[in-house]
Amino acid sequence: MPKTILITGSTDGIGLETAKLLVSAGHHVLLHGRNPAKLAAVQAALEALPGAGAIESYVADLSRMAEVERLAQEVSEAHPRLDVLINNAGIFKVADATTPEGFDVRFAVNTIAPYLLTTKLLPLMSPDGRVVNLSSAAQAPVDLKALQGQRKLPAMDAYAQSKLALTMWSRHMAEELKDKGPVIIAINPGSMLGSKMVKEGFGVAGGDLAIGASILVRAALDAEFAPASGRYFDNDNDRFASPHPDGLDDGKCAEVVRVIESLIKA
Repeated sequence: MPKTILITGSTDGIGLETAKLLVSAGHHVLLHGRNPAKLAAVQAALEALPGAGAIESYVADLSRMAEVERLAQEVSEAHPRLDVLINNAGIFKVADATTPEGFDVRFAVNTIAPYLLTTKLLPLMSPDGRVVNLSSAAQAPVDLKALQGQRKLPAMDAYAQSKLALTMWSRHMAEELKDKGPVIIAINPGSMLGSKMVKEGFGVAGGDLAIGASILVRAALDAEFAPASGRYFDNDNDRFASPHPDGLDDGKCAEVVRVIESLIKA
């Protein structure tokens, strides 16, 4: 039976490749992007695929929490049920690293926005639903002042910390929901794959995006991930693994979530 699946950041990179696979399999895919024209072009291209399922598009800038909330509201108004949320959108190097709300854009897009979007969409998701969060092999201890926008960091430090923070809240939320909520999994889709972020950030072509797209589809649909809520999957080694040690520390995970909650309620 076709599933309804929202993929953030699905106009290029791993998100787009994942959308192609899911649309071609007949699933109802909700695309997301920041650029309306680019989003419309991607939707038209996907609709032309053989066997394409239904497609919708949603525009939002995930560096702005008000737009994240609006995205969640629009999806909720259009759908009584969401089977899978793939928090794929991510950012690394930018010209201006501070959002209008005062956050480092890496923490805003990679950590806070997916947390807010997930919490707002949880009422649409059943216990057999899936939340797939794009983590990374790059993980570093989270500076809570940087998370709050009170300290500036170099791009790589902010990125690595934002990805560990995402992994930490994934585990914490899974533990809080237990069998009452969807399966929540953090995934390193593969290091240095050929996304725009890798090309612009590191100046290299990168690896095959299909590597990342394939694992996201597995995590979204396959039975092997059904009992894995709260776990971290390392696709560089094709196995569940331990994240950075802080990602297994209940107290540190809870503190990261406490800070995120204080930011989105401010």
